[in-house]
Amino acid sequence: MTETTLKEEKRNQAVLVGLNAHSLPPEDNATETTLEELAALLETAGGECVGTVLQNKDKPDARTFIGEGKVDEVRELAQAVDADLIVFDNEISPAQVRVLTEDIGVQVMDRAGLILDIFAQRARTREGRLQVALAQYKYLLPRLTGMWGHLVRQTASGGKSPIGTRGPGETQLETDRRHIRRKIQKLEEDLQDVRRVRAVQRDRRIKNEVPVVTIVGYTNAGKSTLLNRLTGSAIPANNRLFDTLDTTTRMLEISDTCTVLVSDTVGFIRKLPHHLVEAFKATLEELKYADLLLHVIDASNEEWQSQARVVEKLIRELGAEQTPRIDVFNKCDCFYSDILPSGENIVSISAKTGEGLDRLTAAIGRQLDQGAKKVLLSLPYDRGGLLDMLYREAKVEDVEYGETILVQAVCTPKVLGQVQAYVTAPGP
Repeated sequence: MTETTLKEEKRNQAVLVGLNAHSLPPEDNATETTLEELAALLETAGGECVGTVLQNKDKPDARTFIGEGKVDEVRELAQAVDADLIVFDNEISPAQVRVLTEDIGVQVMDRAGLILDIFAQRARTREGRLQVALAQYKYLLPRLTGMWGHLVRQTASGGKSPIGTRGPGETQLETDRRHIRRKIQKLEEDLQDVRRVRAVQRDRRIKNEVPVVTIVGYTNAGKSTLLNRLTGSAIPANNRLFDTLDTTTRMLEISDTCTVLVSDTVGFIRKLPHHLVEAFKATLEELKYADLLLHVIDASNEEWQSQARVVEKLIRELGAEQTPRIDVFNKCDCFYSDILPSGENIVSISAKTGEGLDRLTAAIGRQLDQGAKKVLLSLPYDRGGLLDMLYREAKVEDVEYGETILVQAVCTPKVLGQVQAYVTAPGP
């Protein structure tokens, strides 16, 4: 094996650090569970966890977040296990990142930075890349000062920077800030164009009365596997966090008279960076325009209740709390309890085995049945324009040209009202 290959295979060795403080809101604290999730995120990003440190404290330390004594402990652990990265489960300020990096001697980042790195690896479409780039630049902007600290450290001998090292660094810092602000402005303009295109597509769907079902849920809950099962698609669905970033939409025929569009979305997670949610608004705002949400919950995970609360909170933040919803308990074949969740608008399934999908399809049909009917129409040739309308706004199944134009189509009540005079019989 060559030296080049060895270098390529080397993975970041990381120590994970979390703070559980009484003064922080519960959702901002680190626990054994959130550190396990952070380790899974690190694995997804291509790194390896070689140690964890969980600090319990009344309140965060303003300078180091975890306190000077704990910093010494983290530094000693990092040296002992030869770690080259420290990842904090909590959000830490740019100033704290700079201090901790200097005190520990290796790169320090927080959960938000790690998630951004994963998103950058996963984005495939132009829209996805634009959204990730915007989030990255917004994350980077307040952290630029620390990145220019090397100009001081390279030559400083007594706490002061010698003449000649201050000006250029500051000048370059300001230049970089202006450059990034311009980049952010351009990306926001490009994403406005994306939102306009989505709005046009949305208007077309509304006009054609095609119901939209959007799949939401915690990351790795099985959303892509469910979409594949429902629609016969072959979307990559792997057992890893944030495997899907780019929205995928497929057609699903519920019955002879009900066809819907089903969309997969990016997964949610605890402590999802705010600027990442903002950047992905162009994608995530589709939730509030959906006719039905399928909230996929990993029933095999003992933390499913807290994961469901994370998703419900983000649904509210995105303004989709009034959208009708079905809670889909997935992986029921691996459920850890004897009694599966049940109730109105609750369905237990296994997207992997197909168990319960018939019940889910029936539940979707009950929610979205628009009273469409299959009919046989006899259109005079001088009313041929109605056929064009039917192709746009109904589901045309068969056309025969004889003495009249015989059309078999599935029509919503609105369309049926426009062609009622030409109905010869209900469709077969």
